[in-house]
Parts: sequence; structure tokens; C-alpha cells
Amino acid sequence: MRKAFLLCTLLIGTYSFSQNTKDTIIVNQLEEVVLSTVRLPNKKETLPIQVETINLKQIEFQNFQNTADLLSNSGTLVVQKSQQGGGSPTIRGFEASRVLLLVDGVRMNNLIYRSGHLQNVISVDENLLESVTIFYGPTSTLFGSDALGGTVNMTTKKAKFSSNQIEKISGNFSTRYSSVNEEKSGHFYFNYAKENWASLTSFSYNDFGDLKMGKRKNHNGNFFGERPFYVETNNGVDILVKNSNPYLQKQSSFKQYNFMQKVAYKTSQGIEHGLNFQFSNSTDIPRYDRLTDASSTGLKNAEWYYGPQKRLLAVYSLSKEKAILNSDLKVDLAYQNVEESRHNRRFGNYNLQNRTENVNMYSISIDLHKEFSKSDLFYGVESYLEDLNSSAFSNNINTGEIKLIDTRYPNGKNNMLRNDLYVSYNTVFSKKTNFNIGARAGYTILNSTISDDTFFSLPFNDINQKNFTYSGTAGLVHKPSKNIDLKTNVSTGFRVPNIDDLAKIFESGGGFVIVPNADLKPEKTITTDLGFVVKTNNKHFQIENTYYFTRFIDAIITDNYLYNGQSTITYNGSQSQVLANQNKGRAFVTGFSTNIKGYIVSSLQYVANFNYTLGRITSEEENTPLDHIPPYYGKVGLNYSKNWGTIEAYILYNGKKPISDYLLNGEDNEQYAPNGGMPAWETYNLKTAFNVLPKATLFVGIENILDTQYRVFASGINAPGRNIYGGLKYEF
Repeated sequence: MRKAFLLCTLLIGTYSFSQNTKDTIIVNQLEEVVLSTVRLPNKKETLPIQVETINLKQIEFQNFQNTADLLSNSGTLVVQKSQQGGGSPTIRGFEASRVLLLVDGVRMNNLIYRSGHLQNVISVDENLLESVTIFYGPTSTLFGSDALGGTVNMTTKKAKFSSNQIEKISGNFSTRYSSVNEEKSGHFYFNYAKENWASLTSFSYNDFGDLKMGKRKNHNGNFFGERPFYVETNNGVDILVKNSNPYLQKQSSFKQYNFMQKVAYKTSQGIEHGLNFQFSNSTDIPRYDRLTDASSTGLKNAEWYYGPQKRLLAVYSLSKEKAILNSDLKVDLAYQNVEESRHNRRFGNYNLQNRTENVNMYSISIDLHKEFSKSDLFYGVESYLEDLNSSAFSNNINTGEIKLIDTRYPNGKNNMLRNDLYVSYNTVFSKKTNFNIGARAGYTILNSTISDDTFFSLPFNDINQKNFTYSGTAGLVHKPSKNIDLKTNVSTGFRVPNIDDLAKIFESGGGFVIVPNADLKPEKTITTDLGFVVKTNNKHFQIENTYYFTRFIDAIITDNYLYNGQSTITYNGSQSQVLANQNKGRAFVTGFSTNIKGYIVSSLQYVANFNYTLGRITSEEENTPLDHIPPYYGKVGLNYSKNWGTIEAYILYNGKKPISDYLLNGEDNEQYAPNGGMPAWETYNLKTAFNVLPKATLFVGIENILDTQYRVFASGINAPGRNIYGGLKYEF
């Protein structure tokens, strides 16, 4: 960590020196950030909230294996992993169902998104992305339920019409190989353009082998996480096998396929129609952390994997300028289908348990934008209807015998209906002051029924909820000079309880069982942001700092519960302690982030960021740690760009997470951390991209150069060791 701060200080000092050196010529300027959303002004500098954008140029150069790695290596948030095939973003101490994921403005969060750790972000292929915008803090006013800690909006590439800059036929294909998991990936992109219609086709294939961890001891801690044994099943018998290479995380491999097809058509009346079809699928994805759970005889589980993770999205869009009341109109009609399944079997038990969830989502959103001389009005409505089918069975891998078992969610009808309307107004008070205010109101209906209570008898056969929701935001951006921006914002967020919160029947392990609680209320947050931006006249240097304080109200947490007046019940043949999700007390999250970027000399840019978060559950007796709170983290780097290519060197770092700051038996996964908590770590990385032919770019890099062994906070799998990768992209 000290090395990172020293490098940051050196960079700032070098910049100050270069500003006063007559021989230095700086020709580059920091790029103006433009947002990809129809619900806000395009320019980031007019917004009172903290926003970070990863643009297409950065996505292509960084050349990561998947979207989760793209986010985690940005230094702007933390990503937890329970297996190689996953990634759960954490924003300001909020994770999973408390962070909203959007693809092209359509919400991914559905009625079974859980509060633990979610791995769904990898189903959005990074090769499809035009940009990723991260909104920090409650953004429910703009995007609806679940945006308590923030929102990640992933915008995919558009089908481009022909123009002076766009050829009739264009595209590229690329390949990549990585040593750390013997990754073999390929991607194909094709755009056919005419004056009034266009077609885009994209396909990618990824083959990820078992992941190698670092072999070199982390100087902040001891060796940790080696894989000494794994389970094989030979001739129907489970066998504990010694791993010949304990640094190879056996049974972590998987494959993934992604496809996107877009068609756009413009009429002579100025109406643009669009079709957007996306499909992602994978092979089985081993749940690595559960495969390493120890028992008195070796390993607890012989098999534990997610079935193929399928995501289908189909969107019809219509847009027209000055369509209604002189407002620009955009309409999206969308259908999504998500299928996920869990398959697990204890060592020596040959009955494989299989639980499958199939979710359908139907949605419509109508967004309007009216522009005045000094202000912008954004308003609209959206509606989401979701349904779930939950099924389960076990099969004996030796005899083939099939039996019905208890489902993860109620086995009857499960659905949610969300209806919201919103308004957001941005205006220029004066040359120095911008003002933003917004509000959202909505109504949510949830229904869940149990059609067969053979496995678990409840005193009710259905759960019904109706919730009126609302949120608001107000903020100011004041510019006392052209070099300084002062920002303040107050916003509220909400998350409506879903089927996972209300109706899940789930054995959490360790003699505990979670039962439904029909009395849950929505979670709410209130956040105050204070920030400033300081930049030079020539736009060669900028520092941005944001401080925030969030009050978490009616937080849903899992705690002891009385079921039919009893604190324990018999479940799956054993006596288990009863738990349930409940609105328990209050909590707060506070912290700050600092981002520095600028140019030392021509074409040599530096970036440095630092993020700190503190979260506590408050009570009259004492304040206890809140889960999902990462240690401090950030990134420091240098980037040199010329016409022939780019070179980047950077450090990623995380601080220590002591066990005293864990919420024990919560979602911090202390069982997958060393004694005393997760040690601090840093990695050193070098990347290059250069033109080998007029239309061919070669990508080469080394990640985690020192081959340091480490694990990201709350994760159940060690991070990659030294990775040497190479890739080639050819444009046509």
C-alpha cells in the first residue's frame, strides 16, 4: 500500500515539475465523459452524483477475460468470486440484490436475486460492450428498486448506419490466449450498413481451464488456499485424490458462448425501429468454494456445480425526436428468460440433488426527454412482470433412481408486478450553478403459492404482498471558478422484497434452516454526497473527491426466528436452528473516494484512485460490523499512447480486512479467509497493444507479474497468479 501512495505522490510531483519545465510540450487533454442513458444529461460534469465510465477504447485495450474482471480491474469497485465462472460487484458496501444491473437500460435483477453473492454479470460478454457506466449511491429515482448502493449500466454496441465514417461492411475478429487458465477465446463482429437500415452480428466463444493461483507468498500474509485434495468418482465410488499441483485450483474450469444480433431501421418520418437479441450460455460451472469445504474425513462435497447459466434478452425499441409534447421519445418492449440450476452431492452419498429455477420477465418502458433553453426534463413509466417456476429432484448416479425433493422456492405460482413512474429535472440556475431534482413512485405486487407441502409443512400456502414505493433526489453543482466544481446531493433508494427474500426455504448449512417470513417490508437508504473536482485550465490534471454517508433503514438480514413458536425444527432428518429474513434495526455506511488523473508529458497519462468504506449495524448496546464492506482499495497506473499503440503499467491494491471487521456467519465468508482475516495485497501489471498491420492490433500483457498468492475479500477462490496473455484483433 505504501508503494502505491509513493507512486501516486511521485506522479503528482513529476506533473508539477513538468508544468514548470519550458521544454515540456503537453498535447493531450483529459477526455470529456459522455454517459449512455436516456434519463440523464449526457455530460458527467453537470451531474451532482458520482459517476465513472469505462469506454470502448479502455474495454478493448484492457482485454480482460470477462465483464467481472473488467470491473474488478478498474479500481472503482470490488468484485467477489465464489468460483472462476462468476463475479459479484460491490458498490459502497452494497452487493448482489442491492446493486442494480442494467443491460441497454433493461434491468437484469429479477425476483430471485439474492442478498448474498451473485455471479450473473459474466453472462454479459465484454466483447459486446460499447461502455459501462457505474452510478454510485442510491439511484432508485432513475432506475427503480434494488439501486441501494448503485447501478451498473452496461451498454452494448449499436448497429451503425452508413455514413462518411461508416463503411457498408465493417467488423473485426479477435482471438486471445491466457496462460493462467489456458484460456482460448475467439470473437467475431460484423456490421452491415445502409443509409436507412443496419445489422450487427456478434459471436464469442470462451474456453477457460482450471485456474492457477499465485505461487509466491504474499508478504502481508502466509500461504493460503492451496488445493491439496479433490474428489473423483471412479466406477461409482467417490475417491479423495491428492492434487499433484496444489497451486492449480482443480475443478474450476468452464466454457461460455455469447451471441448478439441487432437490426435498426429508420423511416422517412424520423422514426427509428430497433431489434436487440442477446443469448448467453455456458457449460456447468463448478461452485469452487463448496468443493473445498473440509470435513472430518476430507472434503464435504463430491459434486457442487451450477448448471448451464442461460440468459436470453429480446428487445424491440422505437425512438423519435419531438414525438410527444415536443419531447424525444424512446419505447422499449423487452422479454428475458433466465435459467439457473444448482446440483450438489455429499461425499459418499450417491444421490445428486438438482434444483432448477426458470424466470421469465416481460417489460415495457417509455422514456421522454424535453429540452428547454436552460434545462432538461426527463420523465417516463416502466412496468415489469416476472414469473418463476421452481422444480427439484434427486437422481442416484449409480442406480438411476429418481425422487422428488424440496424445491428452493415455493413450487406453485410465483410472480411479481412492478409499475413505476419517474421524473427528473435538470436546470442551469446561472453560469456557475446547475440544479437537479427528481422523484419516483411505484406499486409492486408479489404472489407466491405452495402447491405441494409434502417436504415442508407451513401454516400458510401462499404469500401475498403489496408495496407502495417512492424515492427522491436533489443535488447542486456549483462552479466558483472554471477550475473548481463543488457538488452536493441527497438521494433515497429502496428495494422491494422479492421471492428470494420472502419465500425461500433453504438449508444454509451448519444446522440452520431459513424459513419464509411474509411480514417483510422494503429496505430503504438515504444518502448524502459531498464532492469537489479541481482541474487545471489546460485540462491536463484533475482530482475528484467524493464523501458520502448512507443511512440504511429496515435492512433485511437473516436472524434467529420462531416458527410455530419453536426455535428449532426437524429438516432433512436433522434438528436445525430456525432463521428467517427480517427487517432488523438500522445501519450506516460511510466513506470516500479520490480519483486523480493527468498528463506528465505528451502522451504519458497517470491515474490513481483510492476508496474507503466503513459500515456498521447500529443498536442501543453497540455498533457491530455490517457485511459486504470491502477493505480500502484502488489503482495506480501510467499509460503511454502514440499512433503505433499503447503501453500501460499499473498497480491494483486492497487493504487488510481483519476478522474483527467481519459480520460473522453473514455474507463475508470468514470460513474462506485465513485466521485473522483477509491480508492486504497488491499486484503489478503491464499491458501493451500495438499495430502490426494497418488493420491488425496485437495485444500482449503480464498480469500479477510477481505471481503473488492472494484472495479478494469474501471470495471463495484464490485470484489468478501470473498471467501472460496474447491476442490479435483484425478489422475489416
